[in-house]
Order: sequence, then structure tokens, then C-alpha cells
Amino acid sequence: MSSAHSAVPTAGSVPSPSSPSSSTVSSSASAASSGGAAPTITELLEFVRRTARNEELIASLPLDPEGRTWIRLDGPGGSEAWLIGWPPGTGTGWHDHADSIGAFTTAAGALKEHSLAVRLPTDGWKTLELTDGVDRSRELATGQGRAFGQNHVHEVLNESEDVHAVSVHAYYPPLPRIRRFSRTGAVLRLEQTESPEDWQ
Repeated sequence: MSSAHSAVPTAGSVPSPSSPSSSTVSSSASAASSGGAAPTITELLEFVRRTARNEELIASLPLDPEGRTWIRLDGPGGSEAWLIGWPPGTGTGWHDHADSIGAFTTAAGALKEHSLAVRLPTDGWKTLELTDGVDRSRELATGQGRAFGQNHVHEVLNESEDVHAVSVHAYYPPLPRIRRFSRTGAVLRLEQTESPEDWQ
């Protein structure tokens, strides 16, 4: 049975250093290597939407006014999945999910996603200047979600001043790494690359 953890997952969808135990993480990896078909983006989106309608599951997530909380879920086809609670005013910072595809849906409250409509180089850079017109923003109210392909760069925020948000996320393959960025105007800077060992 997955347990809830109270801390701030700095990637928005993956808890950082004080995350679920490695046994929980490795069980997902085992499922991915068991020979089943890899889930598509459409299947991940269907999973997070269906899960977000599970009122009993959503209500089971403990909410903390100080930091995000989460429960590890069994995703389809060996995918990595999370139920995450967002206190008012919290966000992820800019990041990507490397070679994983993914989807997420707001199950309660509302979230905002800022993303970049550009594919970043995979390696060999520290600072990039973004061109005009690459910024995208979308509001994701309860029941709304989105799917994305590899190397999707975004940040996710709960901009409410007084309402918690809850969301469901799924990724395939289970996240091999996460790159974290800072941004000043048009300048995007690579700050850190994390591997699963950093959040297990």
C-alpha cells in the first residue's frame, strides 16, 4: 500500500530527496520490464483523468498547508504515477522530464501551467536565450488535463491564495532524470540534473 509523504516535491510531479522508498520505485520499474506494451500518451491521459474522478482516492490524500503531499500510484503499463496535493501559492519551478512522455489532470482546485514551445538541446549547454513567442500558459481547472511528449519544459503552479489543488500525474518510462532550470526574462539556465537516486 502506498503511503503519503509530507514534503515539497520540487519537480511538481516527482517528490525529491524525501520521496517514497526505493522498493516502491523499483516495483514500478519491474512492471515496466515485465513485457507488457508501453502505454501511449493517450493512455496516460485517460489514466490520469479516470483516476482524478476517483473521489475516495482524492479524499485519501492528506493535505498540508505548508508543503506538497503525495501518494505513489500504480500507473498503466509500468508507468510512474503520483497523486499530489498543492497548498495555495506553491509551484514547481521550471523543469523537464527528459525522455519520458507524460500527462496530468487537476482533480480538485485549479493549476496553471507555463510551458515552452521549443525543444531544448539534450546536453552540452548551461544557458540559452529563448526567442519571442515560445511561451505558453494554460489554466487547468478541476477535470482538465494535458499530455506531453519527451523533453517538455514547464512549470506548474497553484496560484490560489486559499484553496488547495490536487492533481494526478503519470510518466513513461519511469523518470530517468529531471533537469531543473532557472529563468530570468528570456534567459534559461540549467541548474541541476537529477537521477532517480536523488529522489529515492
